[in-house]
Amino acid sequence: MALAAVSWDGVLTPAGSRALRHALDYRAPFSNLTEVAMVQLLDSVLADLRAEGPQHLMLEAAEALSPRQCHTAYAVATEIMRSDGPLEPDERNILTSLAYTFKLEELETDIVHTVMDVLHASLLEAE
Repeated sequence: MALAAVSWDGVLTPAGSRALRHALDYRAPFSNLTEVAMVQLLDSVLADLRAEGPQHLMLEAAEALSPRQCHTAYAVATEIMRSDGPLEPDERNILTSLAYTFKLEELETDIVHTVMDVLHASLLEAE
């Protein structure tokens, strides 16, 4: 899910790469993987991403995750997309689709966006 979010437009930016790594480094089960295992996992998911596209990976995630995990995945995707600045219109559309796919209420997503505004305030001030 995180990889699909960070590369939704076919570009993996340095900021997006850092955000992806940060998002995975401290979350189970990723935090328990060795460096080699993490690279192998990302290579495998990248191959799936290239073959089937980010939307397909997001749909697969929605089917595999519990409601609580869907909420977390939405927050992680939002944070990753915000890693390089304010959300672009296409990013907002993807997040809207993701919220629908994950069956998240608007209040839940509004809270996530409010928190992201606080976390990424320095990016907004730079403009």
